[in-house]
Amino acid sequence: MEIYVVALSQHRGVKEVTEWMSKISGVPVSELCQHRFLLYNKDTTQHLFEVSAGLNSLVLGEGQILAQVKQVVKAGQGVPGFDRKISGLFKHAITVGKRVRTETNISTGSVSVSSAAVDLGLMKLLESSYATARVLVVGAGKMGKLVIKHLVAKGCTKVVVVNRTEDRVAAIREELKNVEIVYKPLSEILACTAEADVVFTSTASETPLFLKHDVQTLPPVSSQIGGRRLFIDISVPRNVGSCVSHLETACVYNVDDLKEVVAANKEDRFQKAMEAQAIITEEVKLFEAWKDSLETVPTIKKLRVYAERIRASELEKCLSKMGDDISKKKKGAVYDLSTGIVNKLLHGPMQHLRCDGSDSRSLSAILENMHALNRIFGRETDISVLEQKIRAKMEQTQK
Repeated sequence: MEIYVVALSQHRGVKEVTEWMSKISGVPVSELCQHRFLLYNKDTTQHLFEVSAGLNSLVLGEGQILAQVKQVVKAGQGVPGFDRKISGLFKHAITVGKRVRTETNISTGSVSVSSAAVDLGLMKLLESSYATARVLVVGAGKMGKLVIKHLVAKGCTKVVVVNRTEDRVAAIREELKNVEIVYKPLSEILACTAEADVVFTSTASETPLFLKHDVQTLPPVSSQIGGRRLFIDISVPRNVGSCVSHLETACVYNVDDLKEVVAANKEDRFQKAMEAQAIITEEVKLFEAWKDSLETVPTIKKLRVYAERIRASELEKCLSKMGDDISKKKKGAVYDLSTGIVNKLLHGPMQHLRCDGSDSRSLSAILENMHALNRIFGRETDISVLEQKIRAKMEQTQK
């Protein structure tokens, strides 16, 4: 589980979140502290962008994690606490995930747990048995559906699907018309397994669906298949008990074993990851600049309001002097002139409010600009908090 927090105090923020986790879980704070892993500021941004790009996934570039990041944004809409910074962070992470997959070849080959599972199954079968192997898929949720799609893409022509209800299986059957999909209820899971050579499991069951005493009574598979029934369990928690792997008549593979598939093209994966990291580094800098720019928004708004009030007042005086018979076109021209003058006058000061570390300005220069602008425009603005943030930002940049 990952928790993202925007807090005024780093220490207090971590303390309050840890205490909240302890309260809802019943686990002592001291124990939680032993297992938590903390990231702050730019490191947090870097981590989320890598996650969204699929760099931290078991299968490099898999797309399911990006869908989960999108779900966070969808679920967070209108929720107190999902403010501009958190929302902006996750939306930018989605942009990064899409860009990495578009500009690199990171999503080629086995790019999901489900596709890697199918590849693993084929790797473990005798090549001569590809066309004749009997396949069973337990679970017709998102993962199960993807497994079926990848099986079909590999040439599978018949799949037996065990699920609690038939609705999802019927929907898959409607979508994949060129393959025979047979539905069986969960109560027939062992009978279906007895007639299968390869079993893929992908359900949300909290307890194992297959235990040692269930599997050891099943009839053996044909020697033409390899003589051992394959269980490929991509569920978390696992659907196949670890004790099943002790049987001579069964081979059990789980998510951890997918590393074998991933490692098949290690050098290529490394190159793709390097390309992705270059994009992520660029995007982290862009996001940090956007985030830091938010700190100067109050000052910028006050200056713009001040300038706009003067502009509107002077415009009204000017138009009143020009009389009532002035044309609409001339009024528009005067209005545009006043707006253009104000924007050009504010452009320079606004540029000097930037604090994203993208240029060589020193901390003292940035603070001097802040004080100078407030003195010049007569704005009574408390910038002590902003000073602290600028100081912290500059210190990070210099490290």
